[in-house]
Amino acid sequence: MDTSNKLELLKSRLRELESVAVAFSGGVDSTFLLKVAKDTLGDKCIAVTIHAMMHSNREIEEAKAYTKALGVKHIVIEIDNFDIKEFIDNNEKRCYYCKKAIFTNIKNIANENNIKYILDGTNLDDLGDYRPGLKALEELNIKSPLKDSLLTKDDIRSLSKVLNVPTFDKPAFACLATRIPYGETITNEKLRMIEKSEEYLQDLGFKQFRVRAHDCLARIEVEENEIYKFFDKEILKSTHNKLKDIGFKYVTLDLLGYRMGSMNDSIKH
Repeated sequence: MDTSNKLELLKSRLRELESVAVAFSGGVDSTFLLKVAKDTLGDKCIAVTIHAMMHSNREIEEAKAYTKALGVKHIVIEIDNFDIKEFIDNNEKRCYYCKKAIFTNIKNIANENNIKYILDGTNLDDLGDYRPGLKALEELNIKSPLKDSLLTKDDIRSLSKVLNVPTFDKPAFACLATRIPYGETITNEKLRMIEKSEEYLQDLGFKQFRVRAHDCLARIEVEENEIYKFFDKEILKSTHNKLKDIGFKYVTLDLLGYRMGSMNDSIKH
């Protein structure tokens, strides 16, 4: 099935749902989904964004700006104290407990706004990674129309470009908790250190990156074709000094470069 047919299938599925709340992070997938849902359902589509400690403030602001430009009703739920024990303890099922709490909040908002269904941006490629959060979505009857329409990440980027969705070439992003190894307690302090460090790399011009936090050590991942930038002595030194100022004791560069889900390497599944 080509991308245009998949897009028509997506629109058809959305029309069947009649009214939807899109769980909106501002990333590639949820932005594309929101655009198509808004075009298809008009005011029967709203966006709901959770703003908790594991989310980047910069990403939240970008999400707000896009919903405003699109003219879609946007509800931001501020969660000041995300104290789900299983999330804080950070075991291998962390994502399940996080998704369960987040989407329960979104369901409440949907009910208050007389919205029938909640949508998330899971795509077909996501099924190939370790994602315990998918089980929580299934239990809460969250719909994943991108996946159901057989849309891959490449399809979504391609169609986003055609539809003038600004995130068509946006780098992949994930919640900040994915930068902390399983078993290491998640704290707001660690998450803010990661956030500030990644904002610094973004401001330097890096496109795809992660700062993985191993206790007091920061492990920087950037794409292979950008590693050479660190061969500049000034970039190397300024990055080291900046991340130490932020609070890390040691700063290191991962020689293999950026790998999506690299914190899952130790999991056998």
